[in-house]
Amino acid sequence: MFFKSRKDDRPAAAGGSPGSSTAPGRASVHMTVNGKTVSGEIDPRTLLVQFLREQLRLTGTHVGCDTSQCGACVVHVDGRAIKSCTTLAATCDGATVTTIEGLAQGGELHPMQEAFRQHHGLQCGFCTPGMIMAAVDIVNRKGGNVSEAVIREELDGNICRCTGYHNIVAAVRAGAAAMSGASRRQAAE
Repeated sequence: MFFKSRKDDRPAAAGGSPGSSTAPGRASVHMTVNGKTVSGEIDPRTLLVQFLREQLRLTGTHVGCDTSQCGACVVHVDGRAIKSCTTLAATCDGATVTTIEGLAQGGELHPMQEAFRQHHGLQCGFCTPGMIMAAVDIVNRKGGNVSEAVIREELDGNICRCTGYHNIVAAVRAGAAAMSGASRRQAAE
């Protein structure tokens, strides 16, 4: 499945070693988030979702269950969807992270965001950022022609308590087609 942590998961140095500028018991983390280089000094136990929300103020990534069950916290790390509520921020040192805030470009919604808007793939909106990030990952891995069955199976790790998933599946299919069309147009240019 696509929600596994990075293969090279490794805790960051706890700090305090000779020549280190990191305070004892702290870890220094550097990453690229939504195209911007960021860094911070964190407790080594800080979860990625905490770092994103509390230190970077990127609150589009939601905390739902804290147990990796609901999918509200899905972000992309080095191009792969992960659940940020169970990923240590220190394991993402040097990584490229994309959150829901990083999908839209130049004031235009990402095709998947636009599809969710057009197909009413949300109600309260709490699960929507994680759903969209998971859906983009599905298309990146499976291509633009994904069946309803594949979408439902792939979104098994994302819970929505408001909808019956019908509109979400319709939105993912439309978003997948739009993403595929955008990729073809970019290749032709």
